[in-house]
This record gives sequence, C-alpha cells and structure tokens, in this order.
Amino acid sequence: MRKILLAVLAALFAVPVAVPLMAQGAPPQGGAGSPYTVEYYYKTQWGHQQEFLDLFLKNHFPLLQKIQATGRILSLKIESPAYHTTEDGRWDYRVTIRYKDSTVATTANPDEPAFIKQLWPDQTTYQKEEQRRFEILISHWDLPVTDITPASK
Repeated sequence: MRKILLAVLAALFAVPVAVPLMAQGAPPQGGAGSPYTVEYYYKTQWGHQQEFLDLFLKNHFPLLQKIQATGRILSLKIESPAYHTTEDGRWDYRVTIRYKDSTVATTANPDEPAFIKQLWPDQTTYQKEEQRRFEILISHWDLPVTDITPASK
C-alpha cells in the first residue's frame, strides 16, 4: 500500500505545471479581418535573373494584378536588392503582397483558374513559360511579416 501511495504522489508531482511561455520572434499578425502581409522571395540560377523577371512579369504579375482588382490583394510590390549577399542568403526578387486578410492569403482563390484562361488564351505557351520560370528558380520561400511599428504620438 505504501508503494502505491508513493507512486501516486510521484505521478502527481511529475505532471508539469502549465506556465504561459512568451513566444519568440515576431508577434502574430493583426486580428480577424485585418490586412495580412507576405513576402515571397525568389532565388534564381546565376545568369538567369532577367529571364526569370521577364517571365514573372509576363505570366504571373498580370494574374496578381487581376486578383488585386477584385479586392483580395490590397497592394503589390516587387523589389530587387541593390547589392549581393553571401550565396546562402542571396535572393534576387522579393514580392510583397498585402492581402485583405489572413483567410484570403491562405486559401485558394476559386476565380484563379478562370483568370489564367482569360489572361493567357494560349495555354500551351503559358504552361511552357511557367515551367521554364520554375526550371531556372533555385529556391522560393514565403515569409508572413508583421508591422510592429509603434503608432506616432
């Protein structure tokens, strides 16, 4: 009986106490219905940066603009760094998209397939050029970001 009592007491004291932990890193983005910002980074094969940009501007940017016209996207920005960094930290293009809210940013747009067919009636060429755009891409990553700038006094 004594062994059972000791086992029960040991089990009770072994259960960790729930202590709220402070999250590391950026705070979560704004609440429901708030704009949601994502930075999309593209790293291309050396010597193919311009080819990638040309294909992006021809076959993807018009789609983003069409989606922006519907109100799902609030703003679009394409940037390239002025200088290069180390190869492991290198990126060639950053596309920053500010979405209407997190739901819009993280769910498929049901209108996108129709927009693609409307914008590029020659689907064979479109598919071939999109395939090439991804062939010359080394890596791509998406980074949701939070604006934590304090309000002006």
